[in-house]
Amino acid sequence: MDYFFIVSVLVVLAALFGYINVRFLKLPNTIGLMLITILFTLGIFLFSYFDNTLLEAEKYIIRQIDFRTVLLDIMLSFMLFAGALHTNFEQLKVQRLPVLAFSTFGVLVSTFLIGTAMYFILQLLGLHTDYIFTLLFGSLISPTDPIAVLGILKKANVPKKLEVKIVGESLFNDGVGVVVFLTIYQIAQLGIDEIEVMHIVELFAKEVIGGIGLGLLLGWITYKLMKSIDDYDIEVIITLAAVMMGTVIAHKLHLSAPLAMVTAGLIVGNDTVRDTAMSEITESYVDKFWELIDILLNTILFVLIGMEILVLTFDMHYLIAGVIAVPTILLCRYLSLKGPINFFKKRLDFVPKTGIIMTWGGLRGGISIALALGLTQEMHRDLFLVITYVVVVFSILVQGLTVGKLVKKLKED
Repeated sequence: MDYFFIVSVLVVLAALFGYINVRFLKLPNTIGLMLITILFTLGIFLFSYFDNTLLEAEKYIIRQIDFRTVLLDIMLSFMLFAGALHTNFEQLKVQRLPVLAFSTFGVLVSTFLIGTAMYFILQLLGLHTDYIFTLLFGSLISPTDPIAVLGILKKANVPKKLEVKIVGESLFNDGVGVVVFLTIYQIAQLGIDEIEVMHIVELFAKEVIGGIGLGLLLGWITYKLMKSIDDYDIEVIITLAAVMMGTVIAHKLHLSAPLAMVTAGLIVGNDTVRDTAMSEITESYVDKFWELIDILLNTILFVLIGMEILVLTFDMHYLIAGVIAVPTILLCRYLSLKGPINFFKKRLDFVPKTGIIMTWGGLRGGISIALALGLTQEMHRDLFLVITYVVVVFSILVQGLTVGKLVKKLKED
């Protein structure tokens, strides 16, 4: 009953805040929902000086939700499948090499650049941490969030070729980023002397290659099942079953569920499968069903992100570190993209100022917060959670609101 109550409250809040945003603020839903939730939570903080009933109720809801598990193990699979389902497969195939470079090489380079820079910044602020912990922070903040990116780029009028690069990178780099995070997490827990290089290679290969392999298999089975019948009700359920069972299998076999769902979604959503396995009415129902799932989970997620402010430790040094981290992370992202962009821009038709747009359009979101919540106290969880939250809020509210204007200005120049 408690879980039903909590979900009901979240859906009601999402509906209420969504209505306020559409009716009055008219911001992109992801931005509007998070902004209203943060303001709502801050308002409850102020009201608690007179009556703390609402504050205790909100704290109760947050305490009952394991944000990391709910997002990474449940919600993420559905949202990534929905996002991949509506991604232009043909354009992504053309841009596959830079997307692959951005989501692997870019994540690794960004992890080490951010980790190194933050190590020295924190030392200067008197916040002494081990280098391995700042690397861990670098790994959790480096991946761009596909949920935030997909929700905001739709309204930013980014050129299609560039949109495919940013969306493709964000769909794949979170899976890679989670694997990098888990690898560094193990090193931080056990010590570098206890970890063998081959163990790291095996972990990476199993998670990444195994996840993509599982996604290919799920996509093929889903395609075959949908092609053999013509019943839109059952075909929609088949896609839902593929995501749910695929996620269960990935977790049991310790494969990357995000990469599996992205791969499966790309296969089911590509034009060849649509033309040969789905009737026009089936295609319409599948698209509408997954759009609804995506919108519902997105609204709940960004309400949750706004409410997560309750778990933060308000320390002025932590907040200063978070503010300094914002430009540091943007610079590191720009540098990590520079190599792949310079390498591929002569072979592929790149939009001018691709590096600047991808840097500003590479938003951080719930995945980074979920990973930060998974840190232990020995890893300076409170410090890195505050820094992560400041970066995510800036990313979604400031970058998300201005990326469209940036694109327009660069086009004019």
